[in-house]
Amino acid sequence: LLGSLQATRALMVAAILLGLVALFVAVTGMKCMKCMEDDQVKKMRMAVFGGVIFIIAGLAALVATSWYGNRVARAFYDPFTPVNTRFEFGSALFIGWAAASLAILGGAFLCCSCPRRETSYPPTRGYPKNAPSTGKDYV
Repeated sequence: LLGSLQATRALMVAAILLGLVALFVAVTGMKCMKCMEDDQVKKMRMAVFGGVIFIIAGLAALVATSWYGNRVARAFYDPFTPVNTRFEFGSALFIGWAAASLAILGGAFLCCSCPRRETSYPPTRGYPKNAPSTGKDYV
């Protein structure tokens, strides 16, 4: 294969692997998970770090898809390319561009949850304890 095709393949594989790593990192940083619930600032930093990895994965996929799309467009308009061997933009390119933009957008949303100096969560309060029932409370 040509060097550009091998590079686009490597970029797409790297984007997929980075996306999986970002998914695991971002899941540990979610507020609904029990992992690291004692330190909310570290938990939010994990979510932001997952968002940064998502943005990097999206950029890798965007570069690979755009690089291959540029190659297809140049070959299509090349007068020395035979008509029966010309490629056109297919659905895989559009899916790649959409996936890359969604990964970048999702990473940006995760990065918007930057930790503040102090957490904005209200302090946890336990439920009020009721007095023991004497059995005469019914009426």
